[in-house]
Amino acid sequence: MKKEEKRTTTQNKAMHLLFEMTAQALNDSGQDMRKILKETIDIAWTKDSVKHYLFHTIMKAMYQKESTADLTKEQLQKVYEVFHRHLSEKAEIDLPFPSNYEQYLKQLG
Repeated sequence: MKKEEKRTTTQNKAMHLLFEMTAQALNDSGQDMRKILKETIDIAWTKDSVKHYLFHTIMKAMYQKESTADLTKEQLQKVYEVFHRHLSEKAEIDLPFPSNYEQYLKQLG
């Protein structure tokens, strides 16, 4: 059996940048957490809430993993695809996975 490669440090940094970008995009478009999750209280998104309530929920459902550190490169890609599709359909937000981490940091200022 072929040993699957764990996600890279660059993938990890890009993943966390994606969470931050997603939180900003959701907040900028007026889509607080209740619009995406539950309609009971107005809560702004944070990088950590994107990671916990969106990405981790998908990851756990797909691979029964408790930590993103346990994902293989392929699993990370598959979870991102579901994450991206959900945000595209539910929130009309289309964010590509950051492939150039340093370039995105410069854009954020």
